Amino acid sequence: MEHQYEVFVEPSAEEATGLASKFVKSILSDTVLHRGFCYLALAGGTTPHGLYLRLAADGVSGDVPWQSVHVFFGDERDVPQDHIGSNFLMAQRTLLDHVPINLAHIHPMPADAEDLRNAAAEYENTIRQVVPCDGGAIPRFDLVLLGMGADGHTVSLFPGADVLRETERLVAAHFVPVLGRKRMTFTYPLINAARNVILFVTGSDKAETIAHVLGHDAEARAKLPVCGVMPTAGKMKVILDADAARAANLRPQ
Repeated sequence: MEHQYEVFVEPSAEEATGLASKFVKSILSDTVLHRGFCYLALAGGTTPHGLYLRLAADGVSGDVPWQSVHVFFGDERDVPQDHIGSNFLMAQRTLLDHVPINLAHIHPMPADAEDLRNAAAEYENTIRQVVPCDGGAIPRFDLVLLGMGADGHTVSLFPGADVLRETERLVAAHFVPVLGRKRMTFTYPLINAARNVILFVTGSDKAETIAHVLGHDAEARAKLPVCGVMPTAGKMKVILDADAARAANLRPQ
């Protein structure tokens, strides 16, 4: 993340959520207006829960052309889609069930498959079939939403994982020792091909990590998977609440 990106700090998590919602709606609407369809990758975890609720509430007004949006998922746990730990189930309950989206445009990760490596390859193939490459070799999502753990992981790219060095596969399945579970995840090549990336982080437990992410200590940054997110020809926004920005000495504008 040493390339250009914009950082926004809001006084509270609620206000950061509002700003993130504003940016997401703007990107979706502008993309559909100018390109006909929009290709979105949702984040899992706890932080985007409030964002999806906000987008769902706003979606009732009809100001986002959800019928022209294709939804994918940046990572998933190795559980069925109706499992309480499923990123898909969280997004379905908070957002997808409440907006007028075409069900055929929702593409969950088959992360409970018996052969997870093969399932990851199939998901990559689906992405290649649906998401345009626009003349390049890698499909370009219009927006990839990301969160970050206190350890600096994003999607299911965890510190020290072999998948961090992946340069060919766009979607990978791997075992995460710290969790004792398998995960399916986007890899850097796919994330970094996106037109827009929004990294949305709230909470004081992320403050020290964010300070390293936004700092200039190359050794510290090298240990944080989120620092490998560097869109090659896209825009990146980092949206924080004051608690997450505290150790970086950043204040709300």
